[in-house]
Amino acid sequence: MHDLLPAGLLSEMRRNDSQRDWLEALPGMIRDLRRTWSLRLGPPFQGGSCSWVAPVERRDGARAVLKITWPHREAAGEADALEVWDGAGAVRLLDHDRERYALLIERCEPGTELGEDPGPAEDRLIAGAQVLRGLWCPPSPEARLERVADVAAEWADLIEERMDRHRPDLDPGLVALGAGLLRDLPRTAAREVVVHGDFNPGNVLASGRGGWLAIDPKPMVGDPAYDPWPLVEQIDDPFEHDDPEQVLRNRFALVADVLGEDPRRLQAWAAARDIENALWCVEHGEADGAVEAMESGRLLADLAGV
Repeated sequence: MHDLLPAGLLSEMRRNDSQRDWLEALPGMIRDLRRTWSLRLGPPFQGGSCSWVAPVERRDGARAVLKITWPHREAAGEADALEVWDGAGAVRLLDHDRERYALLIERCEPGTELGEDPGPAEDRLIAGAQVLRGLWCPPSPEARLERVADVAAEWADLIEERMDRHRPDLDPGLVALGAGLLRDLPRTAAREVVVHGDFNPGNVLASGRGGWLAIDPKPMVGDPAYDPWPLVEQIDDPFEHDDPEQVLRNRFALVADVLGEDPRRLQAWAAARDIENALWCVEHGEADGAVEAMESGRLLADLAGV
């Protein structure tokens, strides 16, 4: 069964005892779930850093995907969110084993990523925003999802702690602004919905059933304006354009119009997330990444007028 473990996953999941223990138990979990759900396994997909994912066929010949994730905080609510969405804008959850963080989910075919689609960036932004708008629904009482406000407050504390401990050569006023935004934005949200949490173009796949469908949520409940930045930033690199500021201004206006959101609020969340990322880079010794994230954070803060 070890030949079913991709080399990338074998190398990634060795940072601590929890990951190594999970990796050791993974072949047995695959074997048990294959038997329990009567699955025929295909070769696993490559590229995952903390999940084993493979195409499967069910007993009736239906095509699906088996996903087993290393248990961690961001993955804890994935099944709950997929149950809430019930196939509307996201892959459908067919079965799950909560204890083993295992999901049997709908297979997207052809499965082209939104980021790899050859269409113009503006068209892909609109398509992604339309998917995101459909995901933003009230949580069910049974869903066990974290709150954006709680996570953002923890990030604000981490920003300040890392700034104090490492004392990097970063603009302290901009860092303080980021921490303040992370605390204030959730409190001023006009509504709270189930957010995807990682809505980048690689997590939106072409599907014959529903056009484009979202996968791999890191779901929370909170301000919908938290969600769009990865889509805006990664549909292509805005900083490779001649005028990144105007490109970002136009993209936020386009996405905000589809979503019915205030573009300045989307920009403020983007600034806060980039500043948090800068201090994450500091913590992990990535000085160049920290500088780039701060530069992006400054531009976004200026756009938002904060």
